[in-house]
Amino acid sequence: MIPKVAMIGGGSWATAIIKMLSDNTSSKEIYWWMRNEAAIIHLQKYKHNPNYLSAIEIRLPSQHISGDIREVIRQADYLILNVPAAFLKETLKEIQPADLKGKKIVSAIKGIVPDENLIIGEFLNLRYEVPLEDILVISGPCHAEEVALEKLSYLTIASVDVALADAFAGLLRTRYIKANVSDDIFGTEYAAVLKNIYAVASGICHGVGYGDNFQAVLISNAIREIKRFVEVVHPISRDIKESAYLGDLLVTAYSQFSRNRTFGNMIGKGYTVKSAQLEMNMIAEGYYAAKCMYHVNTKYKVDMPICRAVYAILYEGHAPAQEMGLLTEQLT
Repeated sequence: MIPKVAMIGGGSWATAIIKMLSDNTSSKEIYWWMRNEAAIIHLQKYKHNPNYLSAIEIRLPSQHISGDIREVIRQADYLILNVPAAFLKETLKEIQPADLKGKKIVSAIKGIVPDENLIIGEFLNLRYEVPLEDILVISGPCHAEEVALEKLSYLTIASVDVALADAFAGLLRTRYIKANVSDDIFGTEYAAVLKNIYAVASGICHGVGYGDNFQAVLISNAIREIKRFVEVVHPISRDIKESAYLGDLLVTAYSQFSRNRTFGNMIGKGYTVKSAQLEMNMIAEGYYAAKCMYHVNTKYKVDMPICRAVYAILYEGHAPAQEMGLLTEQLT
């Protein structure tokens, strides 16, 4: 049976994954939901997303691109969720647990659900009764912009069912995409959330004037924070130096394409949160993640000075230069 894959979301990462699925040579049917009706009409007529990665040619039948989320979900064997975590509840407000029954749900969100303070897999399991063995996670290191340019990129597909992860990975592999598999859905999801916070920290440091030497210290401490946290939350055997953890952190903290680093850089240069968000016109997941992880960690009480500093700057109004100065005394 030919698998049917449905994408929920219309941003750059969604567009990049649609390209991977289309360029992959295995047989499949691809469906795409997005909220923006004008973008749907443009895609159907001109075969390009007008708002994100517009150079990519979208080779889907027009009738497979829709604003009817229930119909798109109904078609799916694999359902890829790819909207900002802050908008996930709103996006799925019409969807009931029965609508997702029997489907494999793939999180490509790399965020945490605000108010719920749950990673996507936990949210799907608790709110929509999706069994953990039916949940997959896509992690990097992989920027959408480099996928558009067909630069060699690596993904990690995580699921407690490794055979399922490998089957889905097989739908994404192309000459420019390599996909590995993992059984660590909790560790990879939390690492993806945390690396966005550390990318914000990296940007703030750059914005207030720190150089490459301190950036290296910051990120080497950041990977240790990730290790401490995921070992407490989900203590299994894992190598934190693998691409899904260290690699994803490095590309998000250093890349010119990182919206979280860009957001942090603006904060470091004196922008308010609102003005930075308005100028970017894109969601920096690290902003929401900083607050969520602050509250999550009140339960686990892991030593996470970088996360605490970012929270203090974004939500408590601490001066970036002063807070980063205090942080320099805590890192080794």
